[in-house]
Amino acid sequence: MKVKVIPVLEDNYMYLVIEEDTREAVAVDVAVPKRLLEIAGREGVSLTTVLTTHHHWDHARGNVELARLQPGMVVMGGDKRICGLTRMLVHEEELRFGAIHVRCLLTPGHTSGHMSYFLWEDESLDPPALFSGDALSVAGCGWHLEGTAQQMYQSLTETLGTLPPQTKVFCGHEHTLRNLEFAHTVEPHNDHVRAKLSWAQKRDEDDVPTVPSTLGEELLYNPFLRVAEEAVRKFTGKVAPAEVLEVLCRERACFQQAVEPPQPQAQALLALQWGLLGHQK
Repeated sequence: MKVKVIPVLEDNYMYLVIEEDTREAVAVDVAVPKRLLEIAGREGVSLTTVLTTHHHWDHARGNVELARLQPGMVVMGGDKRICGLTRMLVHEEELRFGAIHVRCLLTPGHTSGHMSYFLWEDESLDPPALFSGDALSVAGCGWHLEGTAQQMYQSLTETLGTLPPQTKVFCGHEHTLRNLEFAHTVEPHNDHVRAKLSWAQKRDEDDVPTVPSTLGEELLYNPFLRVAEEAVRKFTGKVAPAEVLEVLCRERACFQQAVEPPQPQAQALLALQWGLLGHQK
């Protein structure tokens, strides 16, 4: 299993996952279809399927155009709002692409129909891979837009947090540096946070992606996976895991606005694109 990391738009990632024996390929979160097809062509693979994590514009906008350019393309996801969807998936459904197994994991919180994808190959020395979209990012998680904090806690801790620690985490955005800066405010004495922050600063200077991380690493420095830790509880003033997570999400939003004050027009555009306004799907 080979994973091509493809930066697109302002800070998004889409991925091309290649089954190296059959040369079949699966794409994750298609935002710029022509670029994806160029890379698939260079790799000499047959692209057959799209796995979409959620319906937001910056993760699903390329599905219809890709299907037009590549007739017969199958577009899969767990939310009827995904544009170009041809097959609806359900929690814990398993797929197979050659030697690659895919387990579909419903991870609500960022959106109610968010689906993460856990991929592995039997008898392979390579670690499994998780394509987590906006449910889980390096040192962070997606904005809490739909559902409840309890649902998000279950998605992060019970669904994703129990996967094998060696699992490589391929997320939907390059938000690592800002996430780690926030994690440092939460746990200023966490050596793992400090080390990862220093590493991410160097990657940022070199304009190099910070993905993938591993789930085991995330458990050491991602505050949204560390809601049971005393330092994280102390920062939030809460004890119940879902309440800790709720405060973390709120504080992270305030931190983000303080660092990068949003422009009202940009906020409205994103709301429209992501389907957060009532008349838009």
